[in-house]
Amino acid sequence: MATDKAGSWVYAEGFVPEDDTLLRARERAAELGCTAVAPGTGAALSMLAAASKARAVVELGTGAGVSSLRLLRGMPADGVLTTIDVEVEHQRAAKQAFAEEGIRPARTRTISGRALDVLPRLTDAAYDLVFVDADIENYPAYVRQAVRLLRPGGVLAVDDALWHDRVADPARRDEATTLVRETGRIVRDDDDLIVSLLPVGDGLLVAVRR
Repeated sequence: MATDKAGSWVYAEGFVPEDDTLLRARERAAELGCTAVAPGTGAALSMLAAASKARAVVELGTGAGVSSLRLLRGMPADGVLTTIDVEVEHQRAAKQAFAEEGIRPARTRTISGRALDVLPRLTDAAYDLVFVDADIENYPAYVRQAVRLLRPGGVLAVDDALWHDRVADPARRDEATTLVRETGRIVRDDDDLIVSLLPVGDGLLVAVRR
């Protein structure tokens, strides 16, 4: 392994610069104490949404809208983002970011509540992309629901898949790391999915439903 791998990671993270709208959304996330996706992860989300021509997207974990903006920028002009968060204040901040971006209200559907209460009410095989970036303890349940929601050819993306670089270390056996590892195995071992683990941000687990 090259000794300058860390430098390459930093370069890749900043390869697609963030504009003022994203930076302001990131500042609001910091003020609210919610962790926004890394710049490299955000760029990957825009690319995945564009590549899959995702018109119907579900996001678990709105935060202050950084990842939401990235997804919307990759989606077609008629695409609709359904974003779920238990914190109303987070979604209020996200709506501010949407307004600054000039996004029509009809393009976003914000749902306040626990994702595991909301997801069962969403239609099977009706979505082009599902992004998971919510509470780690429910990741295994989230990805199972996400696969149900995806149409054939739909994309699953799971943030924090390397979990502070602990997942790769077998000596790390704390609950959060164990749950992220389990999530990775669930996705990797699903014969209906084509899987890749991208080392952007804190790890982005990506899969396409056959």
